[in-house]
Order: sequence, then structure tokens, then C-alpha cells
Amino acid sequence: MLALGLWGLDRGGMWGDEGVTFMVGRRTVPQIWHLLHGVDAVHGLYYLLIHAVLTVHPGEVVLRLPSLCGAAATAGLVAALGTRLARPRVGLWAGLLYAITPLTGHYAQEGRSYALVAAGVAAATLLLVRALEGRSWWPYGAVLAVTFLLHEFAVLVLCAHAVTLAAARVRGAVWRGWIRAVGVAGGVLIPLVWVSEGQSAQVAWLRVPDWDTTERLARDFLAVTPTGFVFWISIALILIGLGAGRLTSVALPLLLLPPVILLSVSQFRPLFHERYVLYALAGAPLLVAAGADRVAGALRWLWLEGRGVSGGHGAEVERAVAEVGRRRELVGAVTGGGAGRGAGGDRTSEVGGGTGLDGTTGAGARAGNRPPLGNGHPVPEPPTTHPNKPVQRSTHQPHRPNRAFRLPRIHRPHLLTLAGVLAVAIPFLHGLPAYRNDRSADRRPENLAAVAALVGREVRPGDPVLFLPSFWRVTASAYPGAFVGARDLALGESGARSGTLSGREVGPGELRARLAGVDRVWIVAQSNLLPSRWVPGDPTDRVKLDVVDGEFARRQEYVHGRVKLALYIRRMPPQDTPTLTWPPASATTPAPPPPTPAPPPPRPTPR
Repeated sequence: MLALGLWGLDRGGMWGDEGVTFMVGRRTVPQIWHLLHGVDAVHGLYYLLIHAVLTVHPGEVVLRLPSLCGAAATAGLVAALGTRLARPRVGLWAGLLYAITPLTGHYAQEGRSYALVAAGVAAATLLLVRALEGRSWWPYGAVLAVTFLLHEFAVLVLCAHAVTLAAARVRGAVWRGWIRAVGVAGGVLIPLVWVSEGQSAQVAWLRVPDWDTTERLARDFLAVTPTGFVFWISIALILIGLGAGRLTSVALPLLLLPPVILLSVSQFRPLFHERYVLYALAGAPLLVAAGADRVAGALRWLWLEGRGVSGGHGAEVERAVAEVGRRRELVGAVTGGGAGRGAGGDRTSEVGGGTGLDGTTGAGARAGNRPPLGNGHPVPEPPTTHPNKPVQRSTHQPHRPNRAFRLPRIHRPHLLTLAGVLAVAIPFLHGLPAYRNDRSADRRPENLAAVAALVGREVRPGDPVLFLPSFWRVTASAYPGAFVGARDLALGESGARSGTLSGREVGPGELRARLAGVDRVWIVAQSNLLPSRWVPGDPTDRVKLDVVDGEFARRQEYVHGRVKLALYIRRMPPQDTPTLTWPPASATTPAPPPPTPAPPPPRPTPR
């Protein structure tokens, strides 16, 4: 996960939300605290963390490192869940599948809190499993509290955990311990909910999710790649993995309940975005790995049957291999030399202890179940003697080892290793174009660095600049060097001093007076504005739109994603000449049209 996350981490530009993180993270702690009273309280803890990180070095790569570390931690925690709930092989596959999922890699390179929230939920889920095994509930409650402060929508994981407890049919004491831990985490969350409810206008841009939204979420969550044969194989393995017992009772509620609940609530109050439930993604690779493990077990059983292993011996061998596999499934996890073990560390009994193939333990295991010699043959049992009877010599042929006991151990770990490598490599190679594309800055909604570079090249010292709407002032906050010398006509007080993201702007009357004295103005605006039928809610933004659209003509324009940079020149004032009807009704040739501004130069292709 670290390797994939570092690949293309410096993609050459921040987009809008990352620009906000960078801008807020560079403010002082009192300024951040002032900001949280009016906006973005839901990200308060994350902003304080980023402030500490950017103190070391302010840069966009450093900005993304916490998310990368969070994604790597989540991959390890998913592997730990698979190991504890099934076996090490399932954990290894699940962790690797989580790491190569494109959606995971996308948010591992985002300067926002969502990868850290996913790590917190995965850690809380692992602590829930440990608590069900008799450990303390307080670490679970503490991790939940921190995760809720990183983003309040993580509270939906409690529904998944409640279903896990119900599926496990735990005792009343366990429920009481869980409720106490949840109560502590909920008590920490209540003030944040109260403050953020007053800031709900920040998510007014969200829309009611439709079927396309649901389908896109399912394709992003349920498989490593959203299309092709890998997608359908992943779906089939998830269905097979539903019979995995304990793992299913943990992974399935985690995968389904948070997205389903948020989608349902958003039908009445739009709150849904896939990043708000990114943490639910951890359930999918667990189910895929469990399904792959069950398929591997079925294929091994068919292979034993095909090699002629009898039903009784085959069942004994399968039980012994499964018992040992729960403890030593990771290839190479061998403690000791190769003698006495199979090719990958599977061993049917331990010297002086362990479980034999017939179920006996310790020194009483049968001869066929004793530790094998270096050549793989079992050690024969010495003949039984009696003090009053001569030793009976057998006239039978020398003992030939039962080859059926050797069949399951020959190259089985190597085959499983190869299968695991292919199970991870094929989806990764199938989705490699998507991985490469996602590492480009052009794949984000906008590239503020590209817009700032245009400003630095085109805007002359002293040129006036307007931001429409005021949010796009984040471009100047993220890359201030490009705007040195430009005049921000609408800014009255900076964001750091006013406790806002984009600063406090002057009133409509003063802005009109400032615009009356300029003949040219640069606009950093949302790309679908000017001209537009959009009516801004802010009166100052309405003046910007009305004056620029009515009194100025566009001369140049550069569009990059959702944001554009445009130069507007004031139209020529009307001349004191009689108004003529054009073209004259009796004219045989049309009169020349009135003077118009020169056509704008060809728009360069956005970088």
C-alpha cells in the first residue's frame, strides 16, 4: 500500500478541497479554532493534525502523507482481521486486495481525512473482535471517539457492529460492555454534531442519490476493478465468501450497512458521497479473500479425491491440514529446519505433542503420524516386546509408506502461493490503466497549480482580480506567489483574520465603485459561469456577475476543469450619434455593423 501510494504522490497540483486543507493547515491554532466556530467543524481534528504536519514542511506531498499512512494502516488492519477471523492466508489476500483497489489508492493520495477515518474504523472493528474474545472494551471506545472526531459520519459503523454482536448471539454482559464504550464515544461526538448542524449549508451542493449513484458505488466497492471479468469474479467470490462464518458476520454488515443507511437518509436530506463511507470498503476484500479460500479448499478436496485418497483418510488429511493451516498458513513462516516439515511448513504432528491425523496427541500418536524423516517417510514404531516372550519376527514384506499421507503436502503451499500471486497480480494488471490515470492531476476536478501558473504568466502587476464565487480565492491561498502584485478588488478582510475560508468581502455598493474605475479585470471563476443564469445568494457575488456580464466583454479565457481564468475588457461607451435603423429597409447592400471588440485569440488547450 505504501508503494502504490507513493507512486505519483507528487502529481503537480492541488485541487479545491486539498487547497482548503493546505490553506487552513498553515494558519495558527487560534485562527483554526476561530474558523471552526463558523465553518468546517467536522474537519477540526484533521485540520489540527495537518497544522502539525505542515509545520515540518509546507508542501503538497507532505499534505498527503497522513492519508497515505492511514491507507497503509488500513491495509494492515484488514489483513489482521482476516487472520483473526479466518486464517493468515485469508488475511494476506484481503490486505493485498484492499491495497490494489483503485478507490483506496485514490483517497490515499488525497489531502483530506477520509483515509484516516477508514483506518480508525478498521482499528475499531479489530478491537471489537478482540473484545468479543474477552479483552477490554475501553480501547474500542477510545478509537471510536477519535474516529468520530475525524468525521462524524463514521458513527454509522455502530450499526454494523451492533449487527455483528447480534449475529454472534453474545451474552448480556457483552452488550453492556459495548454500550458503555459506545456511550463514551457518543458523548465525545455530541458537541461536534451540535456545532456542525448549524453549518449544514456547506453540503447544500449534494443531490439526492439516484440509481446511477448506487450502481457506481457498488462497482467501486465490490471489486478491485469496476468492469470486466475481474468484477464478476469478485462478485462470485463475495457470494461464496458469505458462508465464511465469523468473518461474514463482521465483514458483511461493515460493507453494506453504512452505505445503505446513508443512501436511504439522503433520499429525504441529501448527505451522501462515497468518500463519507469509504471505511465500509474494508468489508469487500475480506469477503473476496474468504471466498477464494473456500474455492481453494474445494479444489484441494477434489485433487485428493482424484489422486485416490480414500474417504476416511481424505477426511482425516483435510482436517489435519486445516488444523495446522490455522496456525501456519503464511508461506515461509517456518520455525526450524526443513526436516520434519512439508514444503511450506505444514506439519502433521509435533515431537512429543501436537495432534496426529487420527486425533491422538503427544507421544501416543500412531506410527503413521509420527514426524517424518528427512526423506518424507514416517518413522516406524518399534516392535512391541514382552519380558517373558521372544520377539516375534514378521515374515511380511518390509513396510512401505502409505503414499496417501504424502499427497496433501507435496507442493501444496507452492501452488497456493502461486494462486495468491495470480489472484492479486491479475486484477492489478487489469486495472493498471486506471491506476496510471488517477495519478494525473488532470483526473481531479481541477488543478489549482495550473490555474496559478496561468495567472503568473498572464496577469500584469496591478491588474485587478475577482473571484466568482469567493470560494475560488483558495487558488490564491494555495499558490500565493502567482498572485503577487495583483489587486483583489472584492476582498475586505483576509480569511485568517475573519475566521472564514475565503475571507470577508466588501459590500455591493463599494464593489460597484471599485469596478467603475477599471477598464480590465481578470476573473477566477467556476467554469460554468459567465454567462450563466445562476443567481448567487451572496449580494456581492451578484454584483460581480451583473457588472462583469453587463459592462465587460470577454477577451481571453483559459478553462481547467471546474475553474477558469478569463480576462474581461470594458465595452466602448456609446457614441453621441443619432440612432439609425440597421440595416436600412431600402438599402441594396447592408450598412457596416457597429464596432465590436476584437475577437479573442484561440483558446490554448488546457494542460
